[in-house]
Amino acid sequence: MLLAYAAFLLVGISSGVGGVLLPAHIADYGVDKATIGLTFFTSGAGFLLGATGAGTLIHRYGVRASLLTGTTAFAAAAVYTATRPPLTAFVAVALLAGVGTGLLEAALNTHLADLPQATDRINRLHAFFGVGALLGPLLAAWMLTRTSWPAVWAVQALICLPLLVGFLRALPRTPRPEHHQPDAPGPGLLSATVRQPRVIVAAMFLAVYVGLEISVGSWGYSFLRTERALSDLLAGYAVSGYWLGLTLGRFLISPIAGRLRLGTAAMAYACLGGTAAACLLIWAVPQPAAAAAGMAVLGFFLGPIFPTTMAIMPRLTQQRLVPTAIGITNGLTTVGGATLPWLAGTLAQTTGTWTLLPFATVLAVMQLSLWSPLARHLRRMDG
Repeated sequence: MLLAYAAFLLVGISSGVGGVLLPAHIADYGVDKATIGLTFFTSGAGFLLGATGAGTLIHRYGVRASLLTGTTAFAAAAVYTATRPPLTAFVAVALLAGVGTGLLEAALNTHLADLPQATDRINRLHAFFGVGALLGPLLAAWMLTRTSWPAVWAVQALICLPLLVGFLRALPRTPRPEHHQPDAPGPGLLSATVRQPRVIVAAMFLAVYVGLEISVGSWGYSFLRTERALSDLLAGYAVSGYWLGLTLGRFLISPIAGRLRLGTAAMAYACLGGTAAACLLIWAVPQPAAAAAGMAVLGFFLGPIFPTTMAIMPRLTQQRLVPTAIGITNGLTTVGGATLPWLAGTLAQTTGTWTLLPFATVLAVMQLSLWSPLARHLRRMDG
């Protein structure tokens, strides 16, 4: 569990530094927001490859091999990015970083979904993503006052070293029996899983969620600087507040819902409603303090949505398909995670950064509509 938390801390740091580094990348390479936004597509394509391939890799070789492969891929991408490659290579190497994070996320979600109290465990796991995403903007903003952006990538590469040693020493060499199924070939697992309607709906739901999370996390810094007149440092702190809210939501909302005897469906509806309300607050109240507070509230209600959906995957499909379903669902979120932040950046480039909050509000409403069929299925199973 400690290694799992550390791995998600790394993934969170990588995600959190992105928004703060975007202006530095734009200035260094001399390109516009839409061009630098191409990295959303390459990293998203890599994440899709890593996550969708994780199910087959886990079935054949086990969780250990998946985690070692994912960590190595991310470390190699971080080392190369730290050399400040040419623009074309900078965009391309994001593919390898995406493969690494896709494998790490899918393998760890699958492993924890097999354990008792999966919902609480996976929420805590993703809370450490939030811890990393909280620390990432602070780290990047502090380092950019003293050095250049490639050094931030060098630090991420160094973090991979203890993870590799830990995975090598702590995990068994042989796959767990229930996952080692060489007689169940990858294409069969993939084709069977994509024919599960509830898995596809869950993937669409999380694609919108990830698009909203990354859009706000990546472009919120620019929005706060240009539309709410926050200084660079205060805008960085406000984005960290967003990730802090996301982290606290994952630690706190599930236990609170348990004490209130709220089921999974009701808890998710409450979070989705809070997300929409927070977007409206930041949009409608043009005060810097309201924007900063609204970012924290938005993160708080967004927090539990992704890990809770991962935790219910065993209730949405057959047990033998769960690793592949988690990988596919995780992987297909890159459609939203790449396209929607790119669209948000393009709108900011062509129309203005004020468009971020109307855009986020539309995504919040879409989440509510996509959750509805999943909620009905959960209530049928519970009742």
